[in-house]
Amino acid sequence: MKTLQNHLILFDAECPMCQLYTKAFVNTGLLEENGRTSYQEYPREACPRLDWQRAVNEIALINQKTGEVSYGIESLLRICGSALPAFRPLFRFKPFIWIMAKLYAFVSYNRRVIIPAPVTSQSFQFQPGFKKHYRMAYLIMSWLITSFILSSYGKQMSEILPKAHIYREFIVCGGQILFQAIIMFFYKREKIWDYLGNLMTISLGGALLLLPVLLLGRWINLGTDLHFIWFLSVVTLMLFEHLRRTKLLQLGYLMTFTWVFYRIVILIFLFLTAL
Repeated sequence: MKTLQNHLILFDAECPMCQLYTKAFVNTGLLEENGRTSYQEYPREACPRLDWQRAVNEIALINQKTGEVSYGIESLLRICGSALPAFRPLFRFKPFIWIMAKLYAFVSYNRRVIIPAPVTSQSFQFQPGFKKHYRMAYLIMSWLITSFILSSYGKQMSEILPKAHIYREFIVCGGQILFQAIIMFFYKREKIWDYLGNLMTISLGGALLLLPVLLLGRWINLGTDLHFIWFLSVVTLMLFEHLRRTKLLQLGYLMTFTWVFYRIVILIFLFLTAL
């Protein structure tokens, strides 16, 4: 593979995903050893043509000879196109570029709720922007995946939990989003989208942790007890993660209390209606 010479990619030092894939570019030889640096450490005067806010939202690639700057998916395709010339026609194909740009923006504008970073008075001057339609798309995606996995997992605990149709978890999970959104609207309205994004990352992460046991149960009879014990273990991890993230958001314990309260009320309701 050919190394892209005289180019520098600027990544977000507060984003583990950004650090990981830009480091992989260097380790695999796609970029030179000194071909990456964080935008937090990059001198303001080094590249007058750099749009700083755009560089924070969409990873910037700087041609150090000409001063030309590319952003987002264009930066990534330029690196990959240099290393894999055979794919250049695909990387110039406009429908492909459009789809990849949307996927890139979906991840980029949600990266701080996927892996949160504390924002303090000492934080970098520029912070990632917010686009409501990408956050809404992330909430919907997380809701659908989480609900589907929980619906399937709940069948493995049918001896303990009341039986229900597949749509139950979709309603319960969607109700949790709505309930927490209402609380946040009256509590700290300015952080509602950040909190909901973190909430659904926790839910999605918990569902994905259930998935290996769910798939293993297709081949081996693990029994209701083991499924239930693993479920409780995952819920405990989710609780601690919720506490950690609400602390980063400076929300105190209220949102964790309402998160647990909603689940307890729903569980009681399900058992009462099953009698």
